[in-house]
Amino acid sequence: MATASSTSLALAPKGFVSHLPVELASKAAFTTFSLFPSFKNSASRLVCLAASPKETQNPAGAASNVVAAVALAALMSSAPLVAPEGAFADVAGLTPCKESKAFAKREKQEIKKLESRLKLYEPDSAPALAINATIEKTKRRFSFYGNAGLLCGTDGLPHLIVDGDQKHLGEFVYPGIVFLYIAGWIGWVGRSYLIEVKASAKKPTEKEIIIDVPLATRLLWRGFTWPLAAVSEFRNGKLIEDAANITVSPR
Repeated sequence: MATASSTSLALAPKGFVSHLPVELASKAAFTTFSLFPSFKNSASRLVCLAASPKETQNPAGAASNVVAAVALAALMSSAPLVAPEGAFADVAGLTPCKESKAFAKREKQEIKKLESRLKLYEPDSAPALAINATIEKTKRRFSFYGNAGLLCGTDGLPHLIVDGDQKHLGEFVYPGIVFLYIAGWIGWVGRSYLIEVKASAKKPTEKEIIIDVPLATRLLWRGFTWPLAAVSEFRNGKLIEDAANITVSPR
């Protein structure tokens, strides 16, 4: 039967060591393993050290061991949040575009192709001016991608991170929300127009072919609040039509 022995856990980041006693019901052992092996800039280690048997006989010491264990668990759970920013730079093998050699190589190749075409024309000719403008746009585009914090793969192309990371919300989540808002606005205005002409116009079909511009313009401005209007109509039962009123083609 194994006797209860006391060990202490020591979290040893780079340049700092603290010993936290923890009560473990097993034989005392000395074990060292990497706490966060994926972190390049962190040398955190978790070390288990054998303690003297006298500490196991002290009730106050046992209570402090439990408190220290809880503190250690909280520290371990929050450690990824305080890790160096560079540790998260290579998500899924990606690297910041500003530091990517493949990204810089792709920029040089595109500019080199444009410069080779530029040699075929006179310096002040229209094609030469157009190619020079394209070269400047290419440089600005690559500079923007590099300074925007995007991550590039081995192909030298920026990759969007869509896993919900707060550092990359501007790459997919925010544009996605804007897209859904604009798409919903267009659909809501079109729906409102059809409902309006069906209720007021004598010949609704003609209003669908020849758009009533004043009416459509008025509905365009009203459509900016379509999320609130949709929720209001859903609560009032006007958003969804009854199944009995839906026409079905004969089968």
